[in-house]
Amino acid sequence: MVMGARQVGKSTLCEAIAAEDHRATVSLDDDGARETARTDPAGFLAGFDGPVFIDEVQRAPELILAIKRVVDREQRPGQFLLTGSANILSSRKVQEALTGRIELTRLWPFAQAELREGSGNLVDALFAASPPRIVGAPIGRRAFASRVAAGGYPEARGRTGRRRDRWFANYLTTTFERDLRAIADLQKEHEMLRLLSVLATRSSNLLRYANVADEIDLDEKTVKSYVGLLEAIFLVRTVPAWRPSFLARVLHAPKVYVTDSGLLAHLLGADEQRIGEDDRVTGIALETFVAMEVMKLASWSDVDPRVYHFRDRRGAEVDLVLEDRSGRVAGIEIKAKASPTQADTRSLVKIRDALGDRFAGGAVICTGEQTLPLGDRLWAIPISGLWDIPSASDLDSHIGQRPLPLNQRDPPTEQSSGRS
Repeated sequence: MVMGARQVGKSTLCEAIAAEDHRATVSLDDDGARETARTDPAGFLAGFDGPVFIDEVQRAPELILAIKRVVDREQRPGQFLLTGSANILSSRKVQEALTGRIELTRLWPFAQAELREGSGNLVDALFAASPPRIVGAPIGRRAFASRVAAGGYPEARGRTGRRRDRWFANYLTTTFERDLRAIADLQKEHEMLRLLSVLATRSSNLLRYANVADEIDLDEKTVKSYVGLLEAIFLVRTVPAWRPSFLARVLHAPKVYVTDSGLLAHLLGADEQRIGEDDRVTGIALETFVAMEVMKLASWSDVDPRVYHFRDRRGAEVDLVLEDRSGRVAGIEIKAKASPTQADTRSLVKIRDALGDRFAGGAVICTGEQTLPLGDRLWAIPISGLWDIPSASDLDSHIGQRPLPLNQRDPPTEQSSGRS
């Protein structure tokens, strides 16, 4: 099952796979197919001779139990290729039916590394203690403002100004009316939009449900349920707190992010100029952009780490903490400044010293010109290190050599490698 938000390219990707596999294709956006799948799921599946690609499966959740029976009866891998723009696995019944029978791939809006067709991965580079050696990067807020405003949705990237805003407005209406109703008996789309708008103002910050509930005059339990629904349709993502036993007085609240910086800009009423000039917007936009880029890179990295944040009651804070299965950790701080100093690594140093050899490396992602050391296993890395990065083999060959120049490639194309 390929899961992700509407309009990120799931159908396009899977249609290409289906054509290559000579696989039958059916979309449950089609009224007739959807009605048959709902009323006679076993008969619907019996109509296909061979493997099949079923698009938008969340529109007929009755089909999942029928698929389970087929898979249990005929244990051949790859019989079904499914897509869903709502997380139907949020249903306990569906989750139990598919446990051990399905492989999940989550597709997010384009990552900058995909648009640049880069081969390396900053997450793997940090765990290898081999950061990208970058020189000559754009300095200051011009290094990211246009990328943040554009976001990663293919259709939105091809628009500007009012046309982009209208696209996002229509996108939210369609998503709430179709995907949300597919997984919840909910008729209050206006409340969901109000909640999403409030979460946008808190993106990259701690999510305290009680505070949000007070702001929009809803019950705290209702807000928590609604946030879960927004996660299920891939519009927001919560990141849990990292809670190591050796660091006391750690805050347990999650952080919340709007999953696409272009959508965030729309919700905040911010264009490229405001992102670059308005301090009330810049920090939220930059951290959201970088955090989501890192999470996309993490999802296809060789290390495949879990993603957390860290904050304690004494003021120590690390924006992103990545932990692999063996317990090795990398940390990332995000700063909208061109010249970070060792003072900006204070919290990273605290984690490094507590972990010892388990600390792989830490980075301050900034708007500076080049990669610079900030201490033992700590570096300042220009924001372009998220996408202009050599492959792992290149990293090995350049250790100890002069900094690598920025990759001077042609302008990005709108073709996704599908890695995110």
